[in-house]
Amino acid sequence: MIRDVERWHEWTPSITRIKRLDAGPLRVGSRATVQQPKLPKNDFTVTTLEDDRGFDWESRSPGLRGIGHHWIEPLPTGSRVTLGVDFRGPLAPVVRLVYGRLTQRYIEMEAAGLKLRSEDGGC
Repeated sequence: MIRDVERWHEWTPSITRIKRLDAGPLRVGSRATVQQPKLPKNDFTVTTLEDDRGFDWESRSPGLRGIGHHWIEPLPTGSRVTLGVDFRGPLAPVVRLVYGRLTQRYIEMEAAGLKLRSEDGGC
């Protein structure tokens, strides 16, 4: 479910829409346009991917790199999901100041939605 990015809007209100910009399964180099409430559209490129474990993707603009982390770790009694965003570059401190709380709230919404969806058998 975590790699089916075009359906994220079904389980988290932090995503309005994700449109893949290429065909086939998600892989390193795959690209997508992400729309989120209160944020400008961003194009992301998958930079790291492990089957059945998760992926990182990044968005670049002048002075800024945003890296999203989406990972699942299998455990004997279920799994642990780790989600996060890193901002890097000269504009990162400004972006963290302006969007940090909103970004954290969206990560929490994504985690809660993913948990509910997986417990309801939606994956």
